[in-house]
Amino acid sequence: MTTERSNQAQRKNVQRWIGLGAAAMMALAVAGCRQDMHNEPKFVPQRGTTFFADHRSARPQVAGTVARGQLDEDTYFYTGTVIGANGYREERDALPFPVTMTVLERGQERYNIYCTPCHSRVGNGLGAIVQRGYKTAANLNDDVHRAQPLSHYFYVMTHGFGAMPDYSAQITPADRWAIAAYIRALQLSQHANQADVPAGTTVSSLKSVAEAKGLPASFAEPWELPTTAISALPPVASEGTPSMAPAGAASPRIQIPHEAMPKGSATSKTSKPATPAGMAN
Repeated sequence: MTTERSNQAQRKNVQRWIGLGAAAMMALAVAGCRQDMHNEPKFVPQRGTTFFADHRSARPQVAGTVARGQLDEDTYFYTGTVIGANGYREERDALPFPVTMTVLERGQERYNIYCTPCHSRVGNGLGAIVQRGYKTAANLNDDVHRAQPLSHYFYVMTHGFGAMPDYSAQITPADRWAIAAYIRALQLSQHANQADVPAGTTVSSLKSVAEAKGLPASFAEPWELPTTAISALPPVASEGTPSMAPAGAASPRIQIPHEAMPKGSATSKTSKPATPAGMAN
């Protein structure tokens, strides 16, 4: 009799523990089925909401907000123009940073990649695709382009002009300035004379150098220049190019910092205010 009562008590204890365990499992299951994380308040992009009075889920940026790395505080570095005394934007014959050999080498590398297909390695406008039928490119070595301020090249690379597309997506602002510096050095090299050679330096003709290296005689022949330069054609403003100065505006006198120009360049030039109608490609 005692043994039977003991067995019954044990069975009740087991059932009690099973019941408690089942209740605990049910409590955990109920807690796990809550939809707080699924139905949490949130805004789906481009979807309206009744939470804000304007019914827009995307909130407008606070006035004056600038994304990290996009302040562009140095306007000349990013635009190649400055506000002149007449209130219009003007180009300048100076770089926003000192010219070093590293800058020129970088400019040469970028020029050879992006500019030579049209302008050629020496900048005479007879690049490979021009020789294959594309519109004649600008001869960067003619008097018109040699007189252009440095920031003019930056501006054209940024916005494009005529048949030339813009390269703002392919070339960073710093590289555009480096290319502009190299173009000036290239122009100097194509118009060098005996007086530009440092004293004591041996000068050899290109023909004698070619013969010494076993190159063909044609290597030393003059470069063929375009018969019709782009600068001689009527200027055509590209669509969307902003006007920066009125026709007939006075030409400002621009002083060029020595450190902003390659060795051997002039210290001042006269340049017309930037205007699409007057820009040469």
